[in-house]
Amino acid sequence: MTSTPKTPNWFDISMDAWALAAESNMVIAMRMGSLALGGPNAAREAERMVTEKVAANMALGCDLMGGKLGNSPEAIVSGSIAHYSKTVVANRKRLGGTPAPPVPESAGEPE
Repeated sequence: MTSTPKTPNWFDISMDAWALAAESNMVIAMRMGSLALGGPNAAREAERMVTEKVAANMALGCDLMGGKLGNSPEAIVSGSIAHYSKTVVANRKRLGGTPAPPVPESAGEPE
């Protein structure tokens, strides 16, 4: 992911969104492999997928309503991407057993 500046621009935001989509697709593929194996690990992974998504959406909604994402469209979109990136990168690391690229600290900071 790019290191989004304090005042993000739409080009950097689009690159971050593209990187998040690519990373998400990798996690989906890894999870599908885990689910295809079946058994108790697959059941745990399926439950984890649902609970993570619900929790992430609720947290993002609260941040949005509380103004934590900023007040410009660019800051809100950038903050949303950064919010989801943390979970996606952690899942890739967990599922792949290899280090994932770090999430930039400055991504999604409000103005």
